[in-house]
Amino acid sequence: MTISAVDLFCGAGGLTYGLREAGIDVEAGIDVDPSCRYPYETNNEGSTFYARDIGQLADEDPEFVADLFDSSAEATVLAGCAPCQPFSPLTHGEDSSEHESYGLLEAFGELIKETEPDFIVMENVYEVRHHEVYEEFVEKVERLGYSLNPEENRRAFCPEFGLPQTRRRWLVVGSRNSLVKLTPTHEDPEQYPTVRECIGGGKLDKIEAGEPNEDDPLHTARDLEPHNLERVHLSKPGGTWKDWIEAGREDLLLDCHKKDTGATYQSVYGRMEPDKPAPTITTQFYNLGSGRFGHYDTDQDRALSLREGAMIQSFPRDYDFVEQSSELEITKIGQMIGNAVPPRLGEVVGNHIQEVVDGDRQSLLNNYH
Repeated sequence: MTISAVDLFCGAGGLTYGLREAGIDVEAGIDVDPSCRYPYETNNEGSTFYARDIGQLADEDPEFVADLFDSSAEATVLAGCAPCQPFSPLTHGEDSSEHESYGLLEAFGELIKETEPDFIVMENVYEVRHHEVYEEFVEKVERLGYSLNPEENRRAFCPEFGLPQTRRRWLVVGSRNSLVKLTPTHEDPEQYPTVRECIGGGKLDKIEAGEPNEDDPLHTARDLEPHNLERVHLSKPGGTWKDWIEAGREDLLLDCHKKDTGATYQSVYGRMEPDKPAPTITTQFYNLGSGRFGHYDTDQDRALSLREGAMIQSFPRDYDFVEQSSELEITKIGQMIGNAVPPRLGEVVGNHIQEVVDGDRQSLLNNYH
């Protein structure tokens, strides 16, 4: 007997990959961005990618999604992460209700209503819980008869689930039968996976900023201007721009560092700490000036490579994002990686769903006998 799933807003396939690792058959992924087809289908053989608009499907053709499930499956799962930009802290508290993606969470709820899956999985940024459209989503699925994991159980701090980054996510898991509760796999901070464990230890070649890598084009770090090379060179792992002052290079300070309002932004241009989780991998993680994205190894004066960012997001070392003959579009691949649901998180959720299905099956067998 099988569990059949469909992944909405699937992107490059992070959530699909994780659910499949947990033994769930993901029939299809749907995303409006056709460039996601190659990484999705290449790394998730047997799962089909559809370039469709989720909002349009919810309004006009929900049967399309319903028909994707395996009708012989023991249970079905509708999963997805609606675009998080309207809910991101990067909106700085501004009203985002007019954002073009704001209503896609509502569309997700409508597809749940029309397809009636046994389980639902909704992953998004931590801040989604403060938005009216999220509250309406929760109320809707509860009216539809889903039992949701308790609110205090929806906070997913990634290191507690085996991910080497301090990303916080919001996970709603609903079931028509037994309640699904998420249990951390690494509760002790001493057990948190680290950046060094993830991308160190000889897993990847040492490279310089801007140096091409013929063996793995994704393991290429962006080139740096001389002043930025000097900034990262003088930065200590876990340090701040004050390292530059100690080295007598106040000329490297940015204007914002000289203002009271900018003095607290100490992570920008900084190096990560090797024996701690990385900061949140954003869509701009390959830019040294976008956060603490300097490599922890002081022999490597550079920001993270695309491959390193993907591995910190828990994608496998050999996950393909573009065809070998294609031109490497750093911005596009950075978006795919930063926007992805980490596969590891999908696997943990999938394992919990498997446990509930197994438990319900055993209960039925016990009652039968």
